Amino acid sequence: MAKSRERLYLTMLCLTLLGMSGPGGHHRRQRSPRHHRPFPERGWVQFLLLRLLDEEPMHGYQLMEELEERGYVRSGRFETGSVYTILKRMEGRGLLSSKKDEGETGRVRRIYTITTLGREALKRGLESVIRRKRLMDELAKYYEEHFRDDGDRDRTPDGERREVKI
Repeated sequence: MAKSRERLYLTMLCLTLLGMSGPGGHHRRQRSPRHHRPFPERGWVQFLLLRLLDEEPMHGYQLMEELEERGYVRSGRFETGSVYTILKRMEGRGLLSSKKDEGETGRVRRIYTITTLGREALKRGLESVIRRKRLMDELAKYYEEHFRDDGDRDRTPDGERREVKI
């Protein structure tokens, strides 16, 4: 029973991180196009931070630099305080741990490390991304086969030309 409860928790955590709905089908309120946020969507930032921290422990500013250098976020997208708030919340959820470390300059920094729970959430998230990618690939293939050529919109599913009335 504890294993299934842990699995459900990890699944819900992953869905939350990826900004998807859970078993109850509750969705976030849709924003109007004028309030559209550029990538990454909310939730993806936490997922990307887990991905970076799975490679190696880092401090907050280093994480921000990596997000920008790898093209995961636009330069200047986040204020420093916002990233630290996200990291603190993730640590509170048990996805990360941190410790203070004195840097080369003598300045004390907080170094973040992914936890076992964070690694499991990352794994489940990546599995979800793979499933989504398969779906997107299938939809793209269908588009290519049925809608790519503008002239094809005048054909029936079996390839016959439709009579177009003007």
